[in-house]
Amino acid sequence: MTIKASLKFARSLIFPKTEKKSSARRSLFGALLCIGLSIVPLVVVLSISNGMINGMTERIIGLSSSHIQAYVASTIKEVSTAEDFRAYADELKKVDGVLSTYPEVSVTALAAGKSMRTGIQIRAMEKNIFTENPAFVKLFTVTEGSVEDYVNSPDNDKAVKPAIVGQKMAETLNLHAGDSFRIITTKTSNGKVSPKLSSFKVCAIVTSGYQELDALWVFIPIENAYSYLSLDTANYTVMIETADAFATELVRIQRFMQKQFGRYANFYRWDQVHAAEFENFSSTKVMLVFIMMLIVLVASINVSSAIVMLVMERRKEIAILKSLGASPSGITLSFLITGMACGSGGVLLGLPVGLLASVNANQIVQFIEKIVNMFAKVGYLLKGVPANEITAIKLMDPAYYLQEIPVDLPFAQILLIAAATILLSLIVSVIPAVKAGKEKPLDILRKA
Repeated sequence: MTIKASLKFARSLIFPKTEKKSSARRSLFGALLCIGLSIVPLVVVLSISNGMINGMTERIIGLSSSHIQAYVASTIKEVSTAEDFRAYADELKKVDGVLSTYPEVSVTALAAGKSMRTGIQIRAMEKNIFTENPAFVKLFTVTEGSVEDYVNSPDNDKAVKPAIVGQKMAETLNLHAGDSFRIITTKTSNGKVSPKLSSFKVCAIVTSGYQELDALWVFIPIENAYSYLSLDTANYTVMIETADAFATELVRIQRFMQKQFGRYANFYRWDQVHAAEFENFSSTKVMLVFIMMLIVLVASINVSSAIVMLVMERRKEIAILKSLGASPSGITLSFLITGMACGSGGVLLGLPVGLLASVNANQIVQFIEKIVNMFAKVGYLLKGVPANEITAIKLMDPAYYLQEIPVDLPFAQILLIAAATILLSLIVSVIPAVKAGKEKPLDILRKA
């Protein structure tokens, strides 16, 4: 039996000319539909998880640690004043491969707003970082006020000490642009701990779209940190930016800087500083993809069941073909082609729907949110809850996720999934296809 003949027989199995109802054929197309439906969530999960991880990674690198972060000893004279610290950062900028450096003084403190207090992380940096650093310009969105007011504010103005506050922090303290709030740090003198208060004005409220990063951040000019805050517990770091955070050149730059400046500073790459976060991202993605692949596996088993039914239904045709000289391998090949065609059809059905759902993920989530909130509102009203006390339900909590779903279509991985699905459909078809090739025509025709 030639390959061409096997292909023709496979075609007749999938698209028979007879109008007779076939339960096996319905099972075959049902299996195709199941595979298609199982691929849709797999593609959506893969695209959204890639986009989420890339979005979070971009914000962690750009806004938190940069490509390399230097942790400078607090006891050296190079960090005793803002000018000295700025000069020290400029020395690091001279290293080959380094594009820019940003000195930062980080202090954990207490902020007091109109009605409550909360812990904050003060990031004292150069004021122009919000207009010159590409990551800050791209990833921070101003929700209230103006960054220009902050950047153009006079240095060491005792009357108006500017600050930029994260959106979640502003909501917690009930702050708006133009409001004043107090920062409370502690200082130790003669063994006694005493508070030090400084008042700052909110010039702008910003968000990076990822509350876990900027929920505690308050930015102030680096000069004001030295002038008005207690720096007993301050951390001195330098954000170091290179051409590419993912280049192998980053390791060389880190090692060189550690060798040249390592006496009073330690240098870490972004993937070392945030190792725990990225391991968590990777393990979560692997687990999600694994669960989705199990769904595809279960759907593929339907192909095996459909092939078994098809063999039982076409036993007479198999007997006739074998009586006319068809080989067992040719019959087996026909059913293998049928199983693989079923998997391919599921892929062709599921991939476009999955890609379409991925691209429109934000709109789909917003639509589902509206439906959920509509039913929830009706339920609350029936229970007698006042309308003004009903809070909207958010499917994507911005405290743990990005406020908008970024979609990154990994075409190479999607093609790999498509190939794996087709291969899986072929594998589960092997046993019933081999049994079909071993059918004995005489036994079948006697029973007919």
